[in-house]
Amino acid sequence: MILLIAFLITVVVMTALWFWQRRSGRADWVDAFWAGSIGMLAIFYAIFGDGAIEKRIIVAVVAGSWSLRLTYHLAVRLAGHSDEDGRYQSMRSHWGDRANFWLFIFFMGQALIAWLFSLPAWVVANDPSSNMTLWVVLGVVVWLLSLGGESIADRQLARFRQDPANKGKVCQLGLWRYSRHPNYFFEWLHWLSYPLIALGAPYQWLTWLGPVLMLLFLYRVTGIPYTEKQSLKSRGDAYREYQRTTSAFFPWPPKA
Repeated sequence: MILLIAFLITVVVMTALWFWQRRSGRADWVDAFWAGSIGMLAIFYAIFGDGAIEKRIIVAVVAGSWSLRLTYHLAVRLAGHSDEDGRYQSMRSHWGDRANFWLFIFFMGQALIAWLFSLPAWVVANDPSSNMTLWVVLGVVVWLLSLGGESIADRQLARFRQDPANKGKVCQLGLWRYSRHPNYFFEWLHWLSYPLIALGAPYQWLTWLGPVLMLLFLYRVTGIPYTEKQSLKSRGDAYREYQRTTSAFFPWPPKA
């Protein structure tokens, strides 16, 4: 029942956002609401879950902090632009007069995906074991590494872009020297914390939905393919050389 209620909450949030985008013309805010919805559901599970209080506190902190950081980061970026993100402008152009109908379908898809990504938190929140095993500690360490790494990568990129002298150049500072998408890597790493924290819990296999689905989305759907296409368009040969020398995802020393 709690999972059904969680799904309905997400549907209501995304439906309200869809109505708002019809007036504002800013469907791109769905990105921030998607991230926020996962954290909201995780806290919902932590409050109403049947698991040990220790696990419920852990999942509220782990998922809540990840969601808060990503939602804030996306909201600041979106608020800094008066125009809708190019991806959503392309969607509207492609769908034409039926754009609002297909955007509603898209928003409902985002609700479903957010709900699926919340399932690892549901598993942890319903884990009856209060034992703080080595696996739980390792999961918390992975969460800390992912949170810190993604925050550092975002700050390094923001600092690079703030310098007018870097316009049209490729960021290769800090973590960006070892991966073309270190922010995506640490985003994916976050989802590995749940299988570790929930090791031995009922329905533990559901926690693997996070890392598997996120890797699929980042590699094949909304992450790397779109970002690389835009970077090649704006930076040309400089980015092609960056592609040749630097790992796409996993941090690794660059080629000579």
